[in-house]
Amino acid sequence: MKTEIGKQVDKAVALLCAGELVSIPTETVYGLAANALNPNAVFTIFKVKDRPSFDPLIVHIPKVDAIDLYAHSVPRMAYDLAMTFWPGPLTLILPRKSNIPDLVSSGLDTVGLRQPSHPLTLELLNQLDFPLAAPSANPFGYISPTTALHVFDQLQGKLPYILDGGPCRVGVESTIVGFEGDEVFIYRLGGLTLEELRKVAPHCYLKLNTSSNPVAPGMLKSHYAPQHPFYLGHIGKLIEQFSGKRIGVLSLQKNYSDIKGVKVNEILSKDGNLDEAAVKLFSAMRVLDASSVDVIIGEFVPDVGIGRAINDRLNRAAS
Repeated sequence: MKTEIGKQVDKAVALLCAGELVSIPTETVYGLAANALNPNAVFTIFKVKDRPSFDPLIVHIPKVDAIDLYAHSVPRMAYDLAMTFWPGPLTLILPRKSNIPDLVSSGLDTVGLRQPSHPLTLELLNQLDFPLAAPSANPFGYISPTTALHVFDQLQGKLPYILDGGPCRVGVESTIVGFEGDEVFIYRLGGLTLEELRKVAPHCYLKLNTSSNPVAPGMLKSHYAPQHPFYLGHIGKLIEQFSGKRIGVLSLQKNYSDIKGVKVNEILSKDGNLDEAAVKLFSAMRVLDASSVDVIIGEFVPDVGIGRAINDRLNRAAS
């Protein structure tokens, strides 16, 4: 199969209506999309990604009003969060209606819904009469793509079309929340911070336990992983530990390129800006993984705001 890259929304519409896969841009990462109401099309997502069937998919919808088409018994707080943060990097875990196939939700009685904010994908969604199931457009467990070329490099020949919306603005996946009574729980940290959520939902808490039987996407312990061994800690000590090896460094601000053994150093933000670091994270990991190093080492960033989501991805990549 020949894979094309382009900006033609009408071509993406035609392919999706025919049950094909299309990679779509979002503000977070590029997704691998199919008709969420078509089990055969959804199955192709799992097959192309080599994704385990017990890991549920996020369903992308065009507007807040569409929540009621695919979910029932929706808490008032879910609407409040959607009205405040959609379109944007927030996924709501809600009781699903029967029109959502079991495969999408991995047999769970819930579904993850979100309205992405990328203009091309919103245009696409508004031309379809079905929602899109769309996990990240990469082989399962590997580094998420933030450009159309990332998708092409990993999945060329496995899908017909990549809708090119340029580099992703946020760079890490959506924050996923669920509801228990009057409380909101964050199941996956992402592009929307705990602090931002608490402005609307004061009783919002972290519930980030990893699992081999996840209740939401992105909860598996090992995820977002490069192919090279990846270790986290104090970079200076790790350089000493791996003396004699070719080392790739992922650092927030400091440049370690002059130290013996360091072959590549990707800096996430020279100013220590965590938003910039989030945007660059997956691209930097790809550069390091494509380099001729024996091992990749990295450090945690300040665990505040979107820094929590960055550290979550680093932890899972190193697991």
